[in-house]
Amino acid sequence: MGNQIKLGDRYVGKDNKLYFISEIGINHNGDINVAKRLIDASYAIGWDCVKFQKRTPDIAVPDDQKNVIRSTPWGEMTYLDYKKKIEFGQEEYDYIDQYCKYKPIAWTASPWDMPSLEFLLQYDVPFIKIASATNGNYELLIEACKTGKPILMSTGMCTQDELDKAVSILEDHSDGNYALMHTNSVYPAPIDGLNLRYIQTLKKRYNCVVGYSGHEQNLEPTVAAVTLGADIVERHVTLSHDMWGTDQKASLEINAMYMLYHRCIDIQRMMGDGEKKLDEEELKVRKKLRVE
Repeated sequence: MGNQIKLGDRYVGKDNKLYFISEIGINHNGDINVAKRLIDASYAIGWDCVKFQKRTPDIAVPDDQKNVIRSTPWGEMTYLDYKKKIEFGQEEYDYIDQYCKYKPIAWTASPWDMPSLEFLLQYDVPFIKIASATNGNYELLIEACKTGKPILMSTGMCTQDELDKAVSILEDHSDGNYALMHTNSVYPAPIDGLNLRYIQTLKKRYNCVVGYSGHEQNLEPTVAAVTLGADIVERHVTLSHDMWGTDQKASLEINAMYMLYHRCIDIQRMMGDGEKKLDEEELKVRKKLRVE
């Protein structure tokens, strides 16, 4: 497919409209009402899709982290118990699926392990997102490709050689039905580590749709990413930076979601098609001011 990909009912890339992913992730802290409010905001502003993270904590949490004690709003507990505490299950995802259909807005999730991928396939999600933490899990990547759904894969946490290998798997098993998301996986990401020109490198190296998954604390880098050719925008979102959780500070509050959406849409309009032309308004000025 090369320079465009179909996500749900519309094409993304080439000359198509930007696609916006609202990454709720785990910022709901296990509260379906928080998730619902963020779905409402995403829909109202015009974002295309809300995304969550799905884990089987016993598998997805590294062994050396499972018994680390964490201070949480629910008291002290092991990191494994904390992950289980905030994990949405069947009841919550059934509700999310029905509620998003009602709005309507698309939804999906990043599966962090094989059982989570199988769980996600109960639902008619528009694509499978491979997070940076799992882009080296080649078994998961191959099985995600076998679903026949488009794959969006973040490129953080890996070397160029590792990324080449992951992309070769995407090419071999997804029939080119994928997009790459440039990202820096530090939360929040430092400005001097964003390397936004790599968006153009990805486009040239792999001839695919490229997006930007931003973890910075402000808006400008994401707007710049669109200027450099990102066709998909993904940002973590939150009701408040003051909420508990490691991702909250690197997320957009609702007013920032609104501002970013409109700035990116305006940038795409400003960029044009690169052809020299005179529109009707400029022709009127020419007629008024030029002696011919």
